[in-house]
Amino acid sequence: MASIKKIVFALGLVLITQCQTNKDPDFLITADKVGKLERSSLIRDLELIFTEDSLVMDTVQLTFGNGASKIKVFEKGGSHLMTLTPNTDSIPKVENVLVQDARFVTDKGIHIKSTFKDIQEAYSIKKIITSLNNVVILTKESTVYFTIDKAELPENLRYTTNSQIEAVQIPDAAKIKYMMVGWD
Repeated sequence: MASIKKIVFALGLVLITQCQTNKDPDFLITADKVGKLERSSLIRDLELIFTEDSLVMDTVQLTFGNGASKIKVFEKGGSHLMTLTPNTDSIPKVENVLVQDARFVTDKGIHIKSTFKDIQEAYSIKKIITSLNNVVILTKESTVYFTIDKAELPENLRYTTNSQIEAVQIPDAAKIKYMMVGWD
C-alpha cells in the first residue's frame, strides 16, 4: 500500500512539472514572438494573425492615411491582450508590444504579475532608467523590458528625477506596472 502511494506521488510530481514547463504557445513571449505575433509580422497582416480576436485601431489616424498610432488586441469576450505600436517605415511592422494579459509569459517564466525579485532571478539587468513616475528595467538577454511605478520604491526615491536608481534600491516585492517587448 505504501509503495502505491509513492508511485502516485511520483506520477503527480511528474505531471505538475510537465504542466509548468509546457507553456501555451499562444501566450509565450520569446525574442521573436509574442504569442501569435512574430517580429517579422506586417501591420497589414494583423487581421489574419488575430482572426479569433478583435483589433481596435485609432480611426482618426486611419482617416488621414497615417496608419494607426496604437492597435489594441482584445480576446473575443473582451479581455485586453496587448497594445501594439507600429513603426513608421514604408512597410510598417510592430515596433513595441505592451503586454496587458497575465497569461503572457516569457520563456523564463516572467509575466505582468511578477515582482522585481522574479525579474532579477530570471534575467541579468542591463540598465535601469529613471523617469518622472517610473523606473524602466532593461535586461541583457531579452527584448522584454519592465516598468515599475515609483510608488513601489522607498519614499526617499519617489520624488527625485535626476538621481540614478540602482537595482539594490528597488524592493524585491515591487510589482511590474508595464511589461513591453521592443523590436527595432
